[in-house]
Amino acid sequence: QVWQIRLDMHLLNHDGNITDAASIAGIVALCHFRRPDVSVQGEEVTVYTPEERDPVPLSIHHMPICVSFAFFHQGTYLLVDPTEREERVMDGLLVIAMNKHHEICTIQSSGVVMLLPDQILRCSKITAVKVAEITELIQKALENDQKARKEGGKFGFAESIPNQRITAFKMESAAVDTSDLEEQAGEIIAKADPPSEVFASPVVHTPGTAQIGEGIESSWGDLEESEKEEAAEEEGESEAAAFECEKVETEDTSTLKETKSSEPIVLSDSEEEEVVILEPQELPRKTR
Repeated sequence: QVWQIRLDMHLLNHDGNITDAASIAGIVALCHFRRPDVSVQGEEVTVYTPEERDPVPLSIHHMPICVSFAFFHQGTYLLVDPTEREERVMDGLLVIAMNKHHEICTIQSSGVVMLLPDQILRCSKITAVKVAEITELIQKALENDQKARKEGGKFGFAESIPNQRITAFKMESAAVDTSDLEEQAGEIIAKADPPSEVFASPVVHTPGTAQIGEGIESSWGDLEESEKEEAAEEEGESEAAAFECEKVETEDTSTLKETKSSEPIVLSDSEEEEVVILEPQELPRKTR
């Protein structure tokens, strides 16, 4: 027998970067949750009520926290924790989930931008710093909540509802003006300092796969032998198709030239009012 736990997310206010906020809310909810205590004797399972025994927390070994990066100008500029207006004009988004032990749990990339290995490594280093800060805030909030509950008070969400401290109770919905986004983005880019090295387009010296993370060497590996053979076969097929297409175009051009040269030439003599039809090989150098 096992416990079944379902976690539901309800958005109160969406101002961009909902993935990071949802990951923090989800892991805090799981850490804050307490299940009823049980005892097992043979095949008999006893579930105790909160009055009989204190509920026990879940066994959570680490906290994976998501950090989002928005890219502009094909990866030239990156921005951490984009807002809703910034997400509308970004070229791509990179989400890295990591715990405080610098272990990467997942990486998700979306958009039309292609990233270089150095850019991903830079984002992973920033993620490690942000995850350490967020994890410390979560642990402090859980400790304060536990302390307040022992003293019989209310803390966190239960305290925010009657005091109207939640933003959804105070803020009214307003239309977002997006008419001058391009001008504002241009001003921000003009004032920002350019990066140390700008890549006009991604340069991949050899096809392969990349590996990054704690405990392994960061590298850009070559393809396996079987993958190299498949790539060579695909390249050979594409070259053969291009050669066949060029051959067909050449034949069509030759046929067109022969058709034009075999057509008879019609000459008209206005003085004698007679028409002379000559084949191309019988055409004299000078005609009247």
